[in-house]
Order: sequence, then C-alpha cells, then structure tokens
Amino acid sequence: MKLSVTKLARQWSRISASLRAAHVLLVFCLLPAFLVAQTSSSDSPIPVLSGSAGYFNFVTAGQNQLNAQINPVLLLPLGDRWLVESRAEFQGVFQRPPDGGPYGGPVSKNLDYAQVDYIANPYLTVTVGRFLTPFGIFNERLYPIWIRSLQQDPLILPLSAESSDGAMLRGGFPVNAKANLTYAVYVSAISTVHNNLQSERNVGGRLGVYLPGSRLEVGASWQKLLQDGRTNAFGFYSAWQPQRLPLNMHGEYARSNQGSGYWVDGAYRLSQFRQKAVRRIEFAGRAEQFFSGQIGSDEAEALGLPGANTREGEFGLNYYLHDGLKAVSSYGRQFSSNGNFNLWTFGIVYRFMVPLGRAEQ
Repeated sequence: MKLSVTKLARQWSRISASLRAAHVLLVFCLLPAFLVAQTSSSDSPIPVLSGSAGYFNFVTAGQNQLNAQINPVLLLPLGDRWLVESRAEFQGVFQRPPDGGPYGGPVSKNLDYAQVDYIANPYLTVTVGRFLTPFGIFNERLYPIWIRSLQQDPLILPLSAESSDGAMLRGGFPVNAKANLTYAVYVSAISTVHNNLQSERNVGGRLGVYLPGSRLEVGASWQKLLQDGRTNAFGFYSAWQPQRLPLNMHGEYARSNQGSGYWVDGAYRLSQFRQKAVRRIEFAGRAEQFFSGQIGSDEAEALGLPGANTREGEFGLNYYLHDGLKAVSSYGRQFSSNGNFNLWTFGIVYRFMVPLGRAEQ
C-alpha cells in the first residue's frame, strides 16, 4: 500500500509539470482572442510578419555542411498596451555520409518564443508564455542571422537555457540625466511536453546600466536551476557603439557548473567612405575561450559545448548587396587538446517584412 502511494505521488508530479506547461500554452492561445474582442478595430495597429532567411556553407575541419533556414517573426499588437509576438525556426542541416554519397540530414522545427506582453507603464512590461531567457545579450539581441556579424555561435552560448516557459517582468528607468537602469526578472516552469518546447525549472534575472552619452551598456545576469543539482549560473556583459565611428562592440562572460568562458567581438562598417561599393563592406572579428566545468566531455558535447578547454579566433567579411540582402563570409581557427582545425563560413542572408493589413486613416 505504501509503495502504491509513493508511485501515485510520482505520477502526479509528472502530470502536474505537464499541466503547468499546458496552462502556459492555453493562456497564449486564448488571451489574444479575448483581447481582440475587447479592442476597437479603429485604433488597432497593423500586425507585421518579419524575419530572415539564409543559406550557408559551414566547413569544419574539412567537413562541409549545408545549412538552410528561415526564421519568421510575428508581431500582433492589440491596442496600445498588448502585444503578441513569436518566432519560429525551420532549419535543414545536410552533410555527406563518411563513405560518400548524396547530402542528407534532418530538418528541424523550433518555437523560440511565443509570448503575450502587457505594457503596464513606461517602466514595466509583463510577459507570459515562452520567451527568450534574458541571460547575457547574445541570445536576445544578437542571435538572428541578419543581426549577427559572424554566423558561428559563441562557444559559451549553451551555458544557459535559450528559451523559458513562464512569466517575466522587465523594463527600465532613468537613474539620472547620464544613466539609465534596465532590468529583467523571470520564473520558468519545467516543460517536457515536446522536444521543441522544452524548458527548465529556474529563476533568474539581468540588471544593466546604460550610459547614453558614451553609448555604453554594462550588466550582469544570474540564473538558479530549481531542479536536479539546483546549480547557479552567472555572467557579465557589455555593449558599446561609439558616436563617431560605425563600430559595434560586444562581450560576454558566463560561468556555471558546465563550464565557463568569454567572447569579445566587433563589427566595423565602412560607411564613412564616399564610394558606394566600399560603403557596403563590413569587417568583423571575434576572440573567445571556453574552460571545461564539472561535467564530462561526452555530456558537454551533448549540450553543444566543447569537450575540452578551447580557444578560438574568427574574422569575417560581409557585403550588403542592398537593403535586406547581404553576403557573409568568415574564417576561424579553433585550438584545443582534442585537436586544432579551421572553420570556414560562406552564405547569404535575406531580411523581410510584410505588413498584414492596412492602416486606418
């Protein structure tokens, strides 16, 4: 009898976890319909479908990989205070088998975020649903293939969950005339309903300071895992755009039980030159390093992390063919005890935006 009760309790715990995830998706599906009914069509902004598409050749240690992807983003404003937004990822990764033959591989479908935002006031936005985890800045701000200057992911990106299912509070306010404070705090429930909708049970936040005069932002992130080993992760970030130069600089440091490391990158657009062809050129570079943590090499590689201490440098050359279309290329070299090898990238990226309606006059 005692064994049956224990077994029943374990089953109920698993069912409760699934119900929490289902409740999040239910709120996302039903709330927009309710809000549309409550919002006058005369003052509704226009929905927008935007995003990016790309085709890349990644050559890693002599092995060629073809990568084609499209990342649509849907923005559905409902009145002045509500916004529904989501981003999906459809990606095909194709390689030749080791013994030769035609290219083949999986086509994956992922939902990066699907959230409902309520703008409570100029200093607070409440978010419910599936959202990008606000840990560092790459995952939220630099991940899209059109925005990033180098198409290879930073080595430390898998150290924190990329998406979370739950609720988040975020915003910002001026501290004084020379500094603004930004913040984000969130709680996430565990979700194992579908492989493409997984999330971990954790809490965390990010705090940043932005200096408008120098266009410099620095901040820190923290995350507490509320399952398994209940481990902590923390990190620091910086972003800088000097006023007199067409230069973007970013950097991150992150540490958890899975490992630690940093990356620093920059992109310089030759927009100060008079020749139109030269103004379309952008140079980019990144230096990064990863240090192994408390997990084994097999587990690290399963998470997408290097299996040993690793250093990497990468240089890129991008060319903007016209507004919304650019060609990308880069060369990198990775150094580790598992071996040194080259990284080549060639590709093209397209950005699109389609209004889904007409503005009311």
